[in-house]
Amino acid sequence: MKRLAVLAVALIVAFVVAPGRLASAGAATGELRSEAGLVGTFRGEFVTYWGSGERGFGPGMQRVVDYWFRYHIAKGVLAAALLVVLVALGVTVWRAFLRTRGLQAAGLAVGGVLSTGLAVVSLAAVMANIHGTAAPFGSLLPMLFGTPAGPLDNTLGQVRQQLAAGQQSPPLDMITSDYVLFHAVMAVEGAVVVAGLVVLTVLLWRRFTRADGRTRRVLAGYGVFVPVLSLALAVVVVANTTTAAHPLPGLEGFFAGGW
Repeated sequence: MKRLAVLAVALIVAFVVAPGRLASAGAATGELRSEAGLVGTFRGEFVTYWGSGERGFGPGMQRVVDYWFRYHIAKGVLAAALLVVLVALGVTVWRAFLRTRGLQAAGLAVGGVLSTGLAVVSLAAVMANIHGTAAPFGSLLPMLFGTPAGPLDNTLGQVRQQLAAGQQSPPLDMITSDYVLFHAVMAVEGAVVVAGLVVLTVLLWRRFTRADGRTRRVLAGYGVFVPVLSLALAVVVVANTTTAAHPLPGLEGFFAGGW
């Protein structure tokens, strides 16, 4: 149990500090490792990209997109490893809880709840990095907003004008395609996870009918929590499916400053 806990802490630290280093290893992207550097570089390259009138990326934008692709891969792998460790830790903790009593059992119960919560966060991180990897350009777009000034303000105004007029240009076509891909992947991965959670719910309640005592209470708790989580995720799936099928309203709202 202690080894799993130490491994989980190490993976959490790695998840926070390692992706930027891994994504920039062997590439001339050192300035992209800081948030300010990444945002500033992407905003400048976006202005250049929009002004080019081309669908394909120039070398500068491609460098940023490639870095962000590698960054999401690194984060996704670390998040997946953390998820596996947290699930194993949670199972180990709850099994120990069932064998103990008193204050030790209370401490284990807290540990079980904490590991479950962190596992849910890790699952969300895995999903976020999957669609970030699938559509790295689309996942960079929120960085355009905040405190833009000068050329970026003008560029975003032109994007909004084209969207409002129903016009299409090669850069806007690329933006739309990656926006749709981003939300479509979110919908698909969400549907897969919902299906898995439904199966898990059935298995939990089947075991519940054969269990007794504290085991029964633990299974009942997860038997309620897991379907609630699946319902929340199902709402996300529906929202992203709708956005992918009808991207224009979402894009207009997005470039109006929403995400």
